[in-house]
Amino acid sequence: MSKNMTLDFVALLRAWSIEDPALIRIARLLLLDGLAVALAGSDQPGPTLAATLARKQGGHPTATVIGQGFKTSLSQAAQVNGMSMHVLDYEPMWNPPNHALSTMLPGLLALAEQQEASGAGPQGERLLHALLKGIEAQGRLRLSSGQIEPRELSLHPPGVVGPLAGAIACGDFLALSEAQHVAAVGIAASRAGGVLANVGSMTKALHCGDACRSGLEAALLAQSGFTADTDALSGPRGYAHAYFGERFDASHLLAPLLVGRVLTPGPAWKLFPSQYATHFAITAALDCRAEIAQPEKIKRVEILTPVMPYIDRPNPTSGLDGKFSLQYCVVAALLDARLNLDSFSDARRFADDAKGLLSVTQLTQTAEISGRFDAMHVDVCVTLADGTVVRHRCAAPLGSWSRPIAPEVIESKAHDLIDRRLSVQAAEKFWTAVDAPPQELRISTLMKCLIADQPLD
Repeated sequence: MSKNMTLDFVALLRAWSIEDPALIRIARLLLLDGLAVALAGSDQPGPTLAATLARKQGGHPTATVIGQGFKTSLSQAAQVNGMSMHVLDYEPMWNPPNHALSTMLPGLLALAEQQEASGAGPQGERLLHALLKGIEAQGRLRLSSGQIEPRELSLHPPGVVGPLAGAIACGDFLALSEAQHVAAVGIAASRAGGVLANVGSMTKALHCGDACRSGLEAALLAQSGFTADTDALSGPRGYAHAYFGERFDASHLLAPLLVGRVLTPGPAWKLFPSQYATHFAITAALDCRAEIAQPEKIKRVEILTPVMPYIDRPNPTSGLDGKFSLQYCVVAALLDARLNLDSFSDARRFADDAKGLLSVTQLTQTAEISGRFDAMHVDVCVTLADGTVVRHRCAAPLGSWSRPIAPEVIESKAHDLIDRRLSVQAAEKFWTAVDAPPQELRISTLMKCLIADQPLD
């Protein structure tokens, strides 16, 4: 048994020498997906309100607020960009369920901008290495928690593990000493949280933004000499017991690091902007829709899923809330034969055809189906007015662990999200910059393209 869980955890990740080119390739793809999703989400109400507050409060203009036309302090930029990266529910999913980009990448982006502005040279490779270590930390924390199925969750996972992993990633970027790194994790352990009641509201994205800010600040405080308990993770009053009780299994946290979790099991890439379990229902619904010429002829819709009460929302209160409604996601897919950003506008949610089809949609949840994302399935059954019945099951959506997609699909998604928002000049400069080799990848150039409302040199 570990005598100091925190020290051993930090030491394990500090010792990881990242040499496999496959790790860097997927880290670059995650960086691209994260930036594209953040730009797309930056004009949503939640991030916009948070950006307005950050602008009012001021702060040294050090780091870019994506899509908002200004720079602010490291902490404020990390928080707002974390919200933007998460608000659309379009970032990759992980196994066990978690959001590892929005809780960590924006903090690293802010640090990289600061370093490059000081004349330190391109920071892309350094950022990618730190990102990989943070993702590994989050995966291990989630696996150790024992809360694998969504119905077992007591709090929103990224708010609970994100600050600690962010502290590890930012600490790696800052080249903290071992003692400082341990202190950063201890500081972050007291800044974790996020109640599931706020899923479906603006505050869900704030969980990720706050986690990102907390992890960054924990690393910066530790760098300055701020201290914490030397083993804040273990013991009867430590993080592990406080959040997970007897279920916490430190063996997962401290297991030998042979293959990074960014490769095995790796991310499940999101091709729909909604809660991940809904992707199973959406895929089954789209398969049904392919056999239905006239959706107005649908008489009844039945959905069979695992037990996931927090996405059983027969009448979502907004388009945003619809991202967490199995019923609405199926209805939108059946009506429009697609599911995209426009599907979750208030106008689409409250259109007459959507309200009508929701009224005849029945959801059944059963414990006989596993709720693990790597083991679950969803059935959709559609009955037409003439009695025809169309059924389809999805056991794995495209982009998931058992149905991988080519990198070109993720790059196409990023092009769609970035090119629709930026000027031709800014987009061209971004795509040229992002193609640079890791050691020449300049984060400040990417962020300047994404700031929006600012002229480019």
